Amino acid sequence: MPGERRGDKNRRGGGGGFGGRGGGGGRGSAAGGRGGFGGGGGGRGGRGGGFGAGGGGRGGGGGGRGGGFGHLPHPGGFGPPHGYGPPHGYGAYGEGGGFGAGGFGGGGGFGSFGGFGGGVPNYGGGGGGDFASRGPRRMDDAGKKLRPIEWDHSQLPPIKKNLYREHASITRREQSEILEWLRTTEVTLEGDNIPRPISEFHESGFPQEIIDLLCAHYHRPTTIQSISWPVALSGRDMISIAKTGSGKTLGFILPAIVHTLNQLPRRPNEGPTVLVLLPTRELAVQVEEVAREYCRIMHLEINCCYGGAAKQGQASDLKRGIDICIATPGRILDFLESGTTNMRRCTFLVLDEADRMLDMGFEPQIRKIVGQIRPDRQSLMFSATWPKEVRTLAADFQNNPVHLHVGSLELAANHNIQQHIEIIDEFGKQGRLFQLLDHIMRQRECKTLIFVETKRKADEITRNMRRDGWPALCIHGDKEQKEREWVLAEFKEGKTPILLATDVAARGLDVSDIKYVINYDYPNNSEDYVHRIGRTGRQDKTGTSYTFFTQNNSPKARDLIKVLEEAKQVVPPRLHELAESAFGKEKGKRRWRQTDGEGSTPPINMKKSNDEGFSADNGFPEALW
Repeated sequence: MPGERRGDKNRRGGGGGFGGRGGGGGRGSAAGGRGGFGGGGGGRGGRGGGFGAGGGGRGGGGGGRGGGFGHLPHPGGFGPPHGYGPPHGYGAYGEGGGFGAGGFGGGGGFGSFGGFGGGVPNYGGGGGGDFASRGPRRMDDAGKKLRPIEWDHSQLPPIKKNLYREHASITRREQSEILEWLRTTEVTLEGDNIPRPISEFHESGFPQEIIDLLCAHYHRPTTIQSISWPVALSGRDMISIAKTGSGKTLGFILPAIVHTLNQLPRRPNEGPTVLVLLPTRELAVQVEEVAREYCRIMHLEINCCYGGAAKQGQASDLKRGIDICIATPGRILDFLESGTTNMRRCTFLVLDEADRMLDMGFEPQIRKIVGQIRPDRQSLMFSATWPKEVRTLAADFQNNPVHLHVGSLELAANHNIQQHIEIIDEFGKQGRLFQLLDHIMRQRECKTLIFVETKRKADEITRNMRRDGWPALCIHGDKEQKEREWVLAEFKEGKTPILLATDVAARGLDVSDIKYVINYDYPNNSEDYVHRIGRTGRQDKTGTSYTFFTQNNSPKARDLIKVLEEAKQVVPPRLHELAESAFGKEKGKRRWRQTDGEGSTPPINMKKSNDEGFSADNGFPEALW
């Protein structure tokens, strides 16, 4: 079988009962051999873990560092050294061997990523399955025991908010010059007594250490930084609507640092001064990475709290005392409810990616957290879109905010991105994807992000791609935290240039040098489309997007055409046809809804057809639904 050539040094792992601890996988081939599908691959372990969640053996012990998969360009293979895998067992990605946590067997098992390995495919051996363990807590239950605090303002220590002193060069600047800058950068400002924007780092009013570090990394402030720094340092609440990649992280982190430095010294058992809430652990980690360097030079303590990782280390940081906390709502709510920390000292609140947090159902958790923070705090909100739900949240949490909108008030894509729309049927997508990748991988810059609709599809397509020799990994919500972090690191560093992702997993993914975005499945709406393709073309670079659009996506065609026309992109004639067809069907639906005469029979038991959209069991004409 493939994977057994020169794999004679593989040893099988121990057995273990079905619910037992699970023997370890074999140590993997010392030489690595040429196992797996087409080249490289590293030796595989034995029969490792069983069905249990989190149970199975540890996969191959090293699996040799021989060549990767087929013609892949990285001789080290693609696997972490101990090879852990998702609970449904796809095997480690190369050198690690092994299937890790609760897979279908150790490295030699049945996973497609690792080839067939040296052992006999087997479903059992290990185990360690926690079938009877308590399931994850419902999101609605988080913070159930917390009650909003009744604040006695007379007992609260004062907050120093207005820390901004306008630079002399800004004061001398002509108003006409400022208005022209606002016009050319497509900035819209609303509010009272808004500070003037800055144009150079030395005009910001930051400590010199921060200015020096900024000058070492960047040439000048981004548009959003030019305005958000003076506004935030003035102590004002702010709402910022801007696309991802606009530099907003430093837009709130640096004012947060200056705010912290100007408050009373932190006392024992006090919580953080600054709380930054974000929707995903990946985004939380990325914001912490940006902030840590600036916190270090200013001697401030920072930590990152997110689910999917052990609580102990995060809790220890909070108990020891920190100044800035970067967190996802669920994890920080756990710590508040358990008494690990409190928000009584918090005077600076940031809600980043506010629209996505609401999309993901975090509004109840956000409200519970904010109920633990003093009402005279300073609050900043950042969002890519401005729907009704975000407006309601801003109205409830903020006081006389400055509203900052960077870019057109209409939904618009980055004009640095060349957009290609391909009308295709569902069955032709994978073949066309491989054609595109064959072209893309020949380019000098080829880092590619592929969006798919479901976790299952992400795994399936990645498995097929790796079998055919493509250097691809995938990320989604079912992946274990260590694997997610490893996959992101491989993609960021360019060791694996192709990443497949679902929308939620990719939200907040901050990789500046993505050159191509491929929408394998079209998203739910045009806002998500714009956000997806916005992963490329960042920091004034150019990028390219390819989007597969099927007949079933027809109801979204008109909105997509508006985005394309605004960005002066080519609109395929077939897309216009689909838009007209969908519009006609919608008019037919409205006509049927208005019909109330004898013999009007509504459609029953709608069922989907891959070829013809939808049909009804009673044959009611689709055009009249």
